[in-house]
Amino acid sequence: MPRSWRTKLIHPDVELPEGYRSLVPPVYRGSTTVFPSSAKLRDDWRQHEVGWVYGLYGTPTALELAGRVAELEGGFRTFLVPGGQSALALINLALLREGEHVLIPDSIYSPHRQLADDLLRRFGVTCEYYPPTIGAGIEALVRDQTRLVWCESPGSITMEVQDVPAIAEVAHRVGAKVAMDNTYSAGVYFDAFAHGVDVVTQALTKYIGGHSDLLLGSVTVRDAADYERIGSTLQTLGMAVSPDDCSLALRGMQTLGVRLAALEASTLQVAQWLAGREEIATVLHPALPSCPGHEIWRRDFTGSTSVFSVEFRPEIRRSRVRSFVDALELFPIGWSWGGVTSLAVPVNPPRTAGEGRRAGALVRFNVGLEDPADLIADLEVGLRAIRA
Repeated sequence: MPRSWRTKLIHPDVELPEGYRSLVPPVYRGSTTVFPSSAKLRDDWRQHEVGWVYGLYGTPTALELAGRVAELEGGFRTFLVPGGQSALALINLALLREGEHVLIPDSIYSPHRQLADDLLRRFGVTCEYYPPTIGAGIEALVRDQTRLVWCESPGSITMEVQDVPAIAEVAHRVGAKVAMDNTYSAGVYFDAFAHGVDVVTQALTKYIGGHSDLLLGSVTVRDAADYERIGSTLQTLGMAVSPDDCSLALRGMQTLGVRLAALEASTLQVAQWLAGREEIATVLHPALPSCPGHEIWRRDFTGSTSVFSVEFRPEIRRSRVRSFVDALELFPIGWSWGGVTSLAVPVNPPRTAGEGRRAGALVRFNVGLEDPADLIADLEVGLRAIRA
């Protein structure tokens, strides 16, 4: 029957030829999925099993990215969330309940500490921090109520490399799950599942996104049981991701290999130059012997990436270190890392359980894709500001 032009704006009769294929995955935007009949109507987050249900659980663009991350990490399935912190919250809320105990490395990403102290404790979860280099010694800290052990290796500020297989062996012996923030390795330089981890998270914001223009996180599980626990929690929390951000991450994955190779080479060049400077007490880069856990890094990792920290000599005041950072032109001051632009930020290191705080001021660097010779020249200018 004839329809008004206003109706045709919403219900067009346009038909397109079939068979179009592109090298680039299309961007599917949408909240409402249309069902073929009322008998097919359902509300179930398991879109791999039941088909498309609702945009909250992901459009084909999101599931394409999730599938590629799971394949990269060697996991069963991957969930996508709005950011790295969302991924940490999802895992904790899915795997812990009132009265249970979680062990967290003292070097953990600081918003994760805030999540534990401000949220998990409020819900009756006992949160305990352990020295990141404890290895198998973590057995002394596990309890009957321990249900989850976190690893972050290397630590995102003080860069300690953890003995993840030793920690996982102890945790599994007492029936606890092991979760790991594997953002540093981009899911490729450390095979978390092969080393005993049960649930792996990344901030896709960093290396997979790669250009500082999106916010995404991933949670990848080893088996179907954790897939059910985490998926049902994700549905309840209602965390949705933007298909446009997923499209940018898919594009970033295509250049991840060449970017990581370039970042590794440039970062090592800059870190080794800083190691020879008299102002620097210690360079905390996992590939250098000065970094805690370097031997474990050599055993378990297949490469290094772009983030590392330096500790200045104790007699150099923190105000002078801030002057150093302010004097840099090619290292903007900003959080995050993993993008193409170098960054520098003065940081307050966490107090490592049983080891105290580092004596000298710390600066964390992200080395980008600039020419390393230019970055070193810029650092030389910054170091002069300390002596000024």
